[in-house]
Amino acid sequence: MPRAIRFYENGGPEVLRLEELDAGKPAAGEVQIRHTAIGVNYIDVYDRTGLYPVSLPSGLGREAAGVVTVLGRGVRGLRVGERVAYVFPSPGAYCEIRNVPAERVVRVPRGISDEQAAALMLKGLTAHFLIRRTYKVGRGDPILVHAAAGGVGLILCQWAKALGATVVGVVGSEAKALVPAVKKLTKGAGVAVVYDAVGKDTFMESLDCLRRLGMMVTFGNASGPPPAISPLELTKRGSLFLTRPTLFNYIASRAELDAAARELFAAVKAKKVKVIIGQRYGLAQAADAHRDLEGRRTTGSTVLLP
Repeated sequence: MPRAIRFYENGGPEVLRLEELDAGKPAAGEVQIRHTAIGVNYIDVYDRTGLYPVSLPSGLGREAAGVVTVLGRGVRGLRVGERVAYVFPSPGAYCEIRNVPAERVVRVPRGISDEQAAALMLKGLTAHFLIRRTYKVGRGDPILVHAAAGGVGLILCQWAKALGATVVGVVGSEAKALVPAVKKLTKGAGVAVVYDAVGKDTFMESLDCLRRLGMMVTFGNASGPPPAISPLELTKRGSLFLTRPTLFNYIASRAELDAAARELFAAVKAKKVKVIIGQRYGLAQAADAHRDLEGRRTTGSTVLLP
């Protein structure tokens, strides 16, 4: 019987259980995938703790790579035995076998490993929309990236540098010392865009790092949700832009998903982006993976290996 990580109540990593779970046959329009690598992300922590409410009991995980084992009725364009990967809004990727809508699945090209693909679908596609669509980073743009040593941060920094941006990467949370350092680096002007996945601890200082008409992109809550602010705070700092984007609004259509995945995989194959797998855990060690992630003891991407 295939195994999966499940939890029945919100809480710490100790609520995670490894159980047998029959995925059943794929429904019409679905494919069944035998996972070979599963991505671990901070959104999984939000699901587990209840910051992002899910119906309990629940699985965890939004991205994985593997091999197609069964095609549901009506599926076209995929074959049994193909290497594929996906990112899906509903949690449940921490498992050995999963049924997923075929329209959310992309082929993994040669030159991209299963571990790389599993680490790229959520983190890599997030980096893609942040620097290619939310704010289109161009040559010479000074940008500030929080959690630069994390899964999204490492991909985003490499890719932005390849695009010709001047990248200021921040690790740790010395937010108070950040503003004068950034102002010095930019000769008092500030950066064009801030990518902030930290949230509460860095939000206000991040605003102060922006240049006139700069963009604040808050896309994570590692230290807790950002504070509520008045729109006048944006006016006082130079008519700033503020956005809180999420990946699934940027890949809502199949065409958007395909285009983003093609550009992402091409960047990796062209060595503009190196996918760094910093940690590997067995599926049964999912709780340890979460402890290390929350304890900031991870670098790069983390994968579970079923």
